[in-house]
Amino acid sequence: MARIKDESVERVKAAMEILPLVEDVVRLRKAGSTYKGLCPFHQERTPSFTVSPARGTFKCFGCGEGGDAITFVEKTENLDFVGAIELLARRFGIELEYEEASPEQEQKRRREDRLRALLERAAEFYGRVLWDSELGAGAREYLTSRGLGEEVCREFRLGYAPGAARLASRALQEGYAQDELRAVGLGNSRGNDYFQRRIVFPLADARGRVRGFQARKLHDDDPLQAKYVNSPEGELFRKGDLLYGLDTARQAIAREDRAVVVEGNTDVIALRQAGFAPVVASMGTALTEAQLRELARLTKRLFLCFDSDAAGQDATLRGMELAVRDGFTVRVVPLPSGTDPADDPAAFQERLARPVSYPVHRVRLEHARATDPQAAFGAIRAFLTSLPDSPEHLEAIRVAADLLDLPPETQSGLAPARGSARTAGVVSPRLLDAGLRLERSALAGVAGHESLLPELELLGPEHFDDELHRRARAYVLGQEAADGDLTALLAELYALQDEEEITLETASQLLLRLRERGLQRELADADGERLVELQQSLAKLRDEIRAFA
Repeated sequence: MARIKDESVERVKAAMEILPLVEDVVRLRKAGSTYKGLCPFHQERTPSFTVSPARGTFKCFGCGEGGDAITFVEKTENLDFVGAIELLARRFGIELEYEEASPEQEQKRRREDRLRALLERAAEFYGRVLWDSELGAGAREYLTSRGLGEEVCREFRLGYAPGAARLASRALQEGYAQDELRAVGLGNSRGNDYFQRRIVFPLADARGRVRGFQARKLHDDDPLQAKYVNSPEGELFRKGDLLYGLDTARQAIAREDRAVVVEGNTDVIALRQAGFAPVVASMGTALTEAQLRELARLTKRLFLCFDSDAAGQDATLRGMELAVRDGFTVRVVPLPSGTDPADDPAAFQERLARPVSYPVHRVRLEHARATDPQAAFGAIRAFLTSLPDSPEHLEAIRVAADLLDLPPETQSGLAPARGSARTAGVVSPRLLDAGLRLERSALAGVAGHESLLPELELLGPEHFDDELHRRARAYVLGQEAADGDLTALLAELYALQDEEEITLETASQLLLRLRERGLQRELADADGERLVELQQSLAKLRDEIRAFA
């Protein structure tokens, strides 16, 4: 690789600012002349990571990591020094100069630079045709019919590819060659434009560099039959490496500590137009290792939103499994058949508040795909017995028992037998909604682990919706005597603790989940300083919950 001249490195150092770089990855709050947040280099519950904009440095007093903007980029982007300087130069608008390199290296670098420039020029050309030409009138009407305004479409650099060889001719006039057009998927073997009479979506990497395009069909006589067509894979474009919209969603994902993954580009644009920022698209494919690596730099919480057909596809399921294996907390946001988030962004955000955990989604999926009850039991049991203990695991077992209509004495077959005696008579899961099940499981966990009594006491009675559950809390804490109704419930709690074998760790997490639910409810009515305080408390609490994973 060619060596960057020292003068160029110094110009980058003089221009770079550390605060916006860190804010792409870490949620920060101002503390005097510095900013503090949770360290991105190790797990912690109390912020010990500090950024000093005046000095241009960062320091974590927990793990000891520290340095300047170059060091931060090297560590968070997994780059060497040259890669970090190149990224910073692009970010802060510095043109780099290189020293002499081998002819082969210099030729490769110059070719890549030309191809990148060609893609940028193509995006600009398509944009001008869409907004400034009569050729783009039909495409503008289509976007309007989808409820997508000009402002958000310009933000995502949408364009229109006219017919014939208009782009190719312009590129040849500017000195590009046919082989360069084909190398980036802009020209075909006949010398015409690859995309013709289609709306085009520039596909950028996480740093905002155009790598290729996706084009939407508008005319029935289009020679490319598929509704959506991507650039051919080549030197710069590999679909599995990219997530649509990630370059403009990075800060929101890091700030909210969650990424919502939808299928289509228009879903991203519609949701962004509605004010929802931490959303990206997988462009209709399963999540890949490369995509998950990009997301892991920002969050470990994924909300996957695919239509009912796509969610059942094996490839999509493998993407979910891959995310779980890589340590992500995965939740699924089901959509009614035949709909997508772009149809009603407000309704989508309501569904987003009621996701299902990956284990529950998987149980329902295995049940729906099975050919008969016995096959369903086998597939669900194989999946559930592979999971570690967690509240999501317990909930998935209850959902499975309900779907399979299993009697209590058979439900133990859905989990590995780690103890000896099992107690029948646990209340049927179908009688309880998810919230009440959480309360009852938490109480059962404390009943089996008295060391958690102080943690239960920290949860006030307002954390329990059910009056009988509030009374059970008071009884366990020695604050109330038992009567007939309470005695029956207590018997069920001890039976549930035995039946589910709720461990001390799982019981602690159940109590944290109740605290999380309470904070979420308070957030709905909070504003001003109280809102900020609750958001910080919720973020800290979720870190505690994730620490159990």
